[in-house]
Amino acid sequence: MNAIAFTLLERPVTWAEAALGFGGLSLALLLMTALAAWRGGRSRAIEAAMAAERAREMDDKVAEMNRQQAELAGRMQSMAEILSTRQGDLARLMAERMDGLGQKVGQGLEQSVRQTTESLGKLQERLAVIDSAQKNLTDLTSEVVTLKDVLSNKQARGAYGQGRMEAIIRDGLPAAFFAFQPQLSNGRRPDCLVTLPGDGRGLVIDAKFPLESFTMLREARGEDAKKIAGQRVRSDVGVHVKDIAERYFLPGETQDIALLFVPSESIYADLHEYFDDVVQRAHRARVMIVSPSLLALAIQLMQSLVRDARMREEAQVIQTEVGKLLDDVRRLGERVDKLDTHFRQAQEDVGQIKTSAGKVTSRAERIGALDFDDEKSEPKLPFAKGLELKRAAE
Repeated sequence: MNAIAFTLLERPVTWAEAALGFGGLSLALLLMTALAAWRGGRSRAIEAAMAAERAREMDDKVAEMNRQQAELAGRMQSMAEILSTRQGDLARLMAERMDGLGQKVGQGLEQSVRQTTESLGKLQERLAVIDSAQKNLTDLTSEVVTLKDVLSNKQARGAYGQGRMEAIIRDGLPAAFFAFQPQLSNGRRPDCLVTLPGDGRGLVIDAKFPLESFTMLREARGEDAKKIAGQRVRSDVGVHVKDIAERYFLPGETQDIALLFVPSESIYADLHEYFDDVVQRAHRARVMIVSPSLLALAIQLMQSLVRDARMREEAQVIQTEVGKLLDDVRRLGERVDKLDTHFRQAQEDVGQIKTSAGKVTSRAERIGALDFDDEKSEPKLPFAKGLELKRAAE
């Protein structure tokens, strides 16, 4: 029994120890089997109890579901009755709404027809206004065409520029200080000659500005055509400036400066923007290129000079008249002083008259206050009292 049966973990195990261990192991297995059987019976009992509980809960849920189904059926019936009632009300309400909507639609259509009729009437009026405007536009177009014909004709264009210049000058200066188409000592006739006061020399204004080259420049298409038209503008304006300087600058008769009138503001602007060399050449030749607005400004300046000259000419007359006016004012002051003396004397006299009137009034009041009785009808004079005493003694 003490013989070694085997070695476990480097330890020798005898047969007695092995038998003892096997018996303990068998006993442990039996205990475990019994414990498992006991646990299995307990779990089956618990499962049976749980199954019974679940069956009871299922019965309760089925009964609750039957009860809820019965309540739901009752509610569904009530809902059906309510829905049938509400359906009738809804049908009646829809009928009423449809009737109201029909009336509103009819009224809206009637109002729309009325507004449409009014709009058509206003549209017809506006169409009439548009027809009138179109007629005016047609007339304006014919006038523009006429103006284009005028500008295309050199003589008519000269007359147009002359007319604008004459209108500006007539509006700004008295007739004695300008003349149209006067003859100079060399036989030339400028378009206008303005004479300023204090200077016998006249200012020449020329209105024959060359517009053909500008028309060609605006109608040019392409760089080459524009270049050729620009060269013609420079040539024509330069030649015209030269002619003015040679024809109208007469020492002792005309001013040493002349005005070249351009009848169009746009042409004047193009000339200053694109042909500054031509403008500078004209300045060096003492020829000032002016537009209608600049000419009007120059005429206003001349008007101021004319007004100042007239004021200087009339200054002596004004001073004389002012002296006479001062004499009249002085005499008026003396007469006012005399009149004031008379008024004071009259016031004193009136005061004295009032004093006398007051005295007369007071005396009259005292006289009116006297008592004239029958017994005292006779006046009580000193000698009357002596007579009464004598009569009493007799």
